Formats: sequence, C-alpha cells, structure tokens
Amino acid sequence: MAGAGAPVAAWYVKGDDPALVGEEVRRLTRELSGGDATAVEDLSGEDVDVAAIVDACRTPPFLAERRVVVAREIGRFRTEPLEPLIEWLADPLPSTALVLTSGGGQVSQRLLAALRKVGQVVDTAVGTGKARGQWLASQLQQAPVRLDPPAARLVGEHLGEDVGRLTNLLESLAAAYGEGARVGTEELGPFLGQAGGVAPWELTDAIDRGDTALALDRLHRTLRGGGRHPLEVIASLRRHYTRMLRLDGAGARGEKEAAAVLGIRGSTFPAGKALTQVQRLGHRGVRRAVILLATADLDLHGAQAWPDELVMEVLVARLSKLAAARPS
Repeated sequence: MAGAGAPVAAWYVKGDDPALVGEEVRRLTRELSGGDATAVEDLSGEDVDVAAIVDACRTPPFLAERRVVVAREIGRFRTEPLEPLIEWLADPLPSTALVLTSGGGQVSQRLLAALRKVGQVVDTAVGTGKARGQWLASQLQQAPVRLDPPAARLVGEHLGEDVGRLTNLLESLAAAYGEGARVGTEELGPFLGQAGGVAPWELTDAIDRGDTALALDRLHRTLRGGGRHPLEVIASLRRHYTRMLRLDGAGARGEKEAAAVLGIRGSTFPAGKALTQVQRLGHRGVRRAVILLATADLDLHGAQAWPDELVMEVLVARLSKLAAARPS
C-alpha cells in the first residue's frame, strides 16, 4: 500500500462478482475524475495490449487535472509482457490515476507487489453468513430508498448470492417511487425478478433437515439463479455424503475425532455436521443415499431419458425424504 501521506497512483479492484467489481470501478472513476467523463480512458476488449495501457498512463491529461486510466481483466497478461507497466508503477506520472480490475486469469504477483507500493487493493467480496448480512445492511442504509424491515429481509433472501443485482434494484425502486421513499414488500415485489442463487450448504442443510419443499426451492435457485450445472450440484452432494460414508463405522465420538478422520483442519464445524447426520441416517440410510447419488449420476449421463432438472428434483426429494424418515 502507498506510504502514509504519499499520493495514491493506482488501484486494483478484485472480487468474485463481476457486477460488484464493475460497480466499484464506476464509483472509483467518478471520484477520481470528479465526474468528468472526458478525463477517463477505459481500456477493455481483447485487442487492448499492455503497450496501450502504458501509453495511456504516460499521456498527460488534456483539459483536466487528472487522467484516469481503467484497464480491465489484467489477469489476461503474464508477467513478462507486463514489465513496462511494472516499470511505470515504479515511477508513476503524478497526473495519472490507474485503475486495474481482476478477471482474465491469475494476476501477476510482481504486478500486484509493484502496485501495492504506490496504490491500494480494493476487495469487493461480500463474504458469507454474518459478513454478508452486515454488507447488505450497510448498502441498504446508503440506498436511495428506505426499505422497511420485512422488505429488507425479503431482498436478502431473494437475491441470495446474486448481490450484484442490488444496485440496479435500488435504482429501479428510486425511479419508480422517488428518492427517499419508504418501500414495503408490496411495493418491492414487482421489481424482484428471478430469485438469485444460494450457497451450496443451503441446499444440503435443507436436505439434512428433511425439508423437501425448502430443499427443492434451494435446488431451483442453485440451478436457475446460481447458474450451476446439474453435474456441479451432484458433485457437491457427492462430497457431502462421502464425508458421511467415511465416518460411518469409523468410531468417531465427537466433532474433533470426526475432523481427524476426515482430515479437516481449522474449523471442525463441517465434521460435526457430517457426524450428526451419520448418526441420524444410520448405516442403511447413508448407504441408500450413496446409491441414490450414483443412480442420479448415471441418469444425468443418459441412463434415463429425463431432463437434467427433473433428475435432480427426484434425487433431492428422495434424499430429503430419507432424512425426514429418520428421527432427529
């Protein structure tokens, strides 16, 4: 990071959600340019090379105090072609602000090291669980409309992992009801669109509880809102039940022993969940679940002339009913 008091010359914006990365880049460029679009040179597309980026960085601003250069998906370039840009970062032009974004592949560590000396890394990752809830609350506090508590909860539940849609949703609400308007669930409903994806454990937790309706809802959101392929989902379920299979008959008497059997380091919580479910399903239940998974895998590869989504729906329904049939 740039030293205390030293001007920041470059920013690297990273994150898993391209929408959030793009939103932060727009916010940053507006701030750096003072809202002057003519001061911004946005370099994107496969035809943009490092030479073009460096040339833009070396060019003084025209009719503006600062020139803002945006180079997207910097991971497309290996370290060797990036040498001229790394050299520029060693002695950046004071009138240039460089904004790089993640994407395109693994970003050169040498480039990041050079950038940190004169700039900042901005991580747009939202996180999960409590961190995601805090992020959402912060965004809603700054929103152009005021969502009442039920509406705020509905937004969090509906968007799931697809939080990149939040800004557009809030802007649409402001356009429809006016800035500062109070929005409830009735006003919110028509703007929600398709439910967003959910974390993988939301599906497995619903299955483990034997809640078939919720499990099917989470499956649909995983496939449709989350854009995951059925083979990805079944691979995730296979890992979940493989843990149970390894613990079945292993004699683990607690969370720590289960973690040792599974080779899990750090948090032992996943091992504890797997052990609890093994105890709930029993040997026959675990064996039946593994057979159901194997059958569904074959069906996805053509053994059954069913649509992939139907195969997954039948699998999830059977797995959740298997859990529901066992005492909690």
